[in-house]
Amino acid sequence: MEGKETVEKARERIIETIAQNIHLYGLTPSAGRQFGMMYFHNEPLTLDDMTEELGMSKTSMSTSVRALADLKLVERAWKRGVRKDLYQVKDDWYQSFIDLFSIKWRRSISLHLVAVRKSLSELEKLQAEEGLDEQLKETLAIDIEKLEYMRDYFEWLDRLVDAFEDHDIFNLVPPKNYSKQK
Repeated sequence: MEGKETVEKARERIIETIAQNIHLYGLTPSAGRQFGMMYFHNEPLTLDDMTEELGMSKTSMSTSVRALADLKLVERAWKRGVRKDLYQVKDDWYQSFIDLFSIKWRRSISLHLVAVRKSLSELEKLQAEEGLDEQLKETLAIDIEKLEYMRDYFEWLDRLVDAFEDHDIFNLVPPKNYSKQK
């Protein structure tokens, strides 16, 4: 019986750590516990299974599993003879991170680049006008330099996201024993 207790204690430690860190994905600790519990199951689970295991409401389990699925951390599964929806943890954590990282940063990059390019265009147009006073010229030069820096940064960040999506990041930081690369 001692071996089983050791396994349960080790699993619980990991589940609690996931629950504490799942906020990095924008999720609640209860979703983290659900994910951790699902991770240690070797077969897909129904919402009823999850409710029974964690003692949380079915509504809460449903909301969490939907959020986990939206982030591509879990997926629906199929099992012959089972009519209820089944869910399992996706087995590629590297790709899950890449998906989350890419989705979050692409949105931010796009918003920033649109704003920076528009502002830069307006300021460069103003800078080209005749008869500007020296203080305005100085302000424009400083602001244009700052916006060019921002543009360069977000263009670099865009290339970084490309490196993740293309799995080129694995050439720079190779994962140990990872075989699902493109």
